[in-house]
Amino acid sequence: MGILNMIRGQLIDVIEWTDNSSKTMVHKYDMNGKEIMMGAQLTVRESQVAIFVNEGELADIFEPGRYELSTSNMPVMTALKSWKYGFNSPFKSDVYFINTKQFLDMKWGTSNPVMMRDAEFGMIRLRAFGIYSFKVSDPETFLKQVFGTAALFTVDGVEGQIKRTLVSGLSDAIAESKIPALDLAANYEELGQYALKTINPKLASLGLTLCSFVIENISLPEEVEKSMDKRTSMGVLGNLDQYAKYQAAEAMREAANNNANGMAGMGVGMGAGAAMGQMFAQSFGGAQQPAAAQTAAPQASAVCSACGAAINAGAKFCPECGAKQNASAFCTSCGKQIPVGTKFCPECGAKQ
Repeated sequence: MGILNMIRGQLIDVIEWTDNSSKTMVHKYDMNGKEIMMGAQLTVRESQVAIFVNEGELADIFEPGRYELSTSNMPVMTALKSWKYGFNSPFKSDVYFINTKQFLDMKWGTSNPVMMRDAEFGMIRLRAFGIYSFKVSDPETFLKQVFGTAALFTVDGVEGQIKRTLVSGLSDAIAESKIPALDLAANYEELGQYALKTINPKLASLGLTLCSFVIENISLPEEVEKSMDKRTSMGVLGNLDQYAKYQAAEAMREAANNNANGMAGMGVGMGAGAAMGQMFAQSFGGAQQPAAAQTAAPQASAVCSACGAAINAGAKFCPECGAKQNASAFCTSCGKQIPVGTKFCPECGAKQ
């Protein structure tokens, strides 16, 4: 019994792995120089894949589940080692556990500006940052192309490569989408989805899949942001002509508020005020129309010789009764011309 227990102590009868970190992608099971017992229990948990490697050559792959190792569920190992049916002896093999879960909240950013050709601003430099998530979608390809023979592999080993691929994909997405710089902020989600389609074919060759790509911010150069603010002001005023006038008014207002030059500043201010008044009058309705002609001065009046109504001096007919008016008479006292029928002279008061 003692010898049997000693032999069993040199064999592995349970193979499993529990991830104690959030960054491990590949874990090589530590054999400690022991052999695997035929009939050993292999436990592969959810979001894991176990791969047996025989002398550097990939062999059998196990999806999540519980297995009792035998020639029936290890066909590749059986062929590589030329096991006969019913083989029951211990064997040597490396076992790798691949973590297939999503690695979330990974941060990305542009270490150098991304160039963009914009129809309005020409070539501009952009900076951007956000988050992404990815997973191992093809464990066999990942083990061959990325992992190698290390005992442990974490996200740090692929993070740099993924970030560079992301930035390249974002640059392609911005160029091909032809979204204007002014509209980038409103199309983060569209750009992210477009970039996913561009990036995933590149990551597939590594056995990886980008699950999400979120753009949190795209920063424009300061001069472009200032130009955007001015364009917004122009949009409020209505058109380019009014925008130019608005800019001129702003410049003159600043000059008018500058009192450093004493009376010269006052002169500029007066000129600015006049110019601004003229420009805004033209912008918002044009120059004022001339005032209506003033009412003609009232003409001298006389009295109708028939009805006594007030009429215009020199009128031939009365507008009230229609009577024909007689010619003018003269005052018997002072000789001044007076209307016919006048009882008293309006000049000297003499009775007629």
